[in-house]
Amino acid sequence: MYLRESIDNILAKDPAARSRLEVILCYPGFHVLIFHKFASRLWKAGHRTPARFLSHLGRVFTGIEIHPGATIGRRVLIDHGMGVVIGETAVVGEDSIIYQGVTLGAGSAARQGALSRDTKRHPTLGSNVVVGSGAEIQGAIIVGDNVRVASGSIVLKDVPANSIVVGVPGRVVYQDGKKIVKDDNPDIEAEAIKALNQKICDLEKLVKDLKNVLRKQEQMLKALSKNEVEANLGDTASTASSTELNRLQNQGQGADNQDPIDVFLQGAGI
Repeated sequence: MYLRESIDNILAKDPAARSRLEVILCYPGFHVLIFHKFASRLWKAGHRTPARFLSHLGRVFTGIEIHPGATIGRRVLIDHGMGVVIGETAVVGEDSIIYQGVTLGAGSAARQGALSRDTKRHPTLGSNVVVGSGAEIQGAIIVGDNVRVASGSIVLKDVPANSIVVGVPGRVVYQDGKKIVKDDNPDIEAEAIKALNQKICDLEKLVKDLKNVLRKQEQMLKALSKNEVEANLGDTASTASSTELNRLQNQGQGADNQDPIDVFLQGAGI
C-alpha cells in the first residue's frame, strides 16, 4: 500500500513520469523511500548500526541521504534528489515536495557535538510544504503547512503556515496570499547593496577631489621652481620658497595617507 501510494503520488505530481514501471526503475526519490522504510524500522527496533548502514547504502545508490531516525510522512516526493540531506531529528510532513540539493540540517546545534545528542536539532516541516532546489532549513525550527521555500534560501527561523519564503537569510514575503509590507520585513540584502553603492559614490568623489588638489599642487610647485631659477632670489626668498614647498608636499602626503579603503571599512562598521 505504501509503495503503491508513493508511485501514484509521483505520477500525479511529476509531469516527466509516464508509467509506474518508469517510476520503479528510474526514480531515486522512490528508491530512497524504500531504503528509508526498512532503515527506519531497524532504527526504531534499536538496531542503530544496521539502520545506519542501510541508509548509507541508500545514499550510495541514490545520492540522497536520509537518516534512519528522520520521520518522513506519506506521499512525500523527492524530485531528482541528488544532494538532498535530511537529518536525524527532521520531520517531513505529508504531501511535501523536496527538490535536489536541499538540506534539513542541525544548524548551530551540530557544533555542540555529543552534548546535543538525542535532542531535537533538525527542522519540522508541516504538510504540503515545497522546498526549492539548493535551499537550506537549519535548526530545530517549525515550518508551517503549505509553505513554499524558494530555491537557494537559507531558513533559520520559524515560518508561519501559508507563507512564501525567499532570500538569505530567509524572510517571509507573502502570507495568506498577502504581500508583507517592507517596513515590517526589511530586505537586508537590498539595504546592504544600497549602503555599499553609497560608499562607492563617496569614494569616487573623494578620489576626484584628491586629483584636483594634487593637480593644483603640481602647478604651484612648477611655478615656484620656475620663479626661483629666473629671478635668482636671495637666501631669504629661497628659504621662504623651501618652506612653502615643504608645506605643500606635507599637504600632499596627508591626502595620500587618507586611505579610501579605511574610510569605507570604518563607515560600513566592519
